[in-house]
Amino acid sequence: MLTGIAFALAAGVMWGLVFVGPLLLPEYPAALQTFGRYLAFGLIAIPLAWLDRVELRRMTRADWREALKLGAIGNVLYYLCLASAIQRAGGPMPTMIIGTLPVVISISANLLNHERDGRLPWSRLAPCLAVILAGLACVNQVELAALAAEPGSDYARYGSGALLAFGAVACWTWYPLRNANWLRDHPGRKPRAWATAQGLATLPLALVGYVAFWGWSAATSNPFPMPFGPRPWAFVGLMLAIGLFASWLGTQCWNEASQRLPTALVGQLIVFETLSALTYAYLLRGQWPQTLTLVGVALLLVGVAWAVRIKPEYAVPPAGMAP
Repeated sequence: MLTGIAFALAAGVMWGLVFVGPLLLPEYPAALQTFGRYLAFGLIAIPLAWLDRVELRRMTRADWREALKLGAIGNVLYYLCLASAIQRAGGPMPTMIIGTLPVVISISANLLNHERDGRLPWSRLAPCLAVILAGLACVNQVELAALAAEPGSDYARYGSGALLAFGAVACWTWYPLRNANWLRDHPGRKPRAWATAQGLATLPLALVGYVAFWGWSAATSNPFPMPFGPRPWAFVGLMLAIGLFASWLGTQCWNEASQRLPTALVGQLIVFETLSALTYAYLLRGQWPQTLTLVGVALLLVGVAWAVRIKPEYAVPPAGMAP
């Protein structure tokens, strides 16, 4: 149990790094950071593919198409929305919005996958959602007050950042449901090989996107220096670090935790990512969160922990479960 919790904590600490890139490299466009991150992840996946070469040979053309879809939406589009949101609205608000993922996924599964995963009673889920929305409102109030105190505040930019964060939530709500369905439909396949396949499928997307951005910059006489921007060593180093630790090692730690802990507990521990991302954001700001922000974080944690403890109800009990 303790080992599993330690792995989940490590995964959250590393996943929190994806929220740091846009803050450390604010002058770099979100598109370039997105394509750079997944270009690094795809290159890392190439040597990993050798370990799972037998499994990868078993994959059909339909499997590779599915890996491509998952990579395009769950990786590239998700991080493009997230990085853009952080650059526009700062770190805390997008982080809190992403922190609602466990509950949003539960609601989506309630609507779409209830025959397979069971249905969560809406009467018990509604109070949890109210607590989470209250937490988001608290953090939003603090961020809006700070924005109002700044000269030349751009509320439209902040609002668009919040909308992009919700777009990231939509991408990563679709991804785990679709990914879980594929894994359940192919019980004999190794999850590690499937993760590697998605990395390989994402590589050409990231490469094409990177080259396209470079070509667009040249065609529009964009003064941004390509291929690696004004701080090439910082950019390349950060992309490799995020690709290695967040995209690969973080997922491996999460898989280790999932093998050791009950599913209900693992779902709660995803809040380590939210806490890590908020910690990094305030460390970069060099300030301590305000009391209302801490109240909002506490409400989010309580709401998510409360929601994921609700047991699903099955119309027909799954095999092996007593009616």
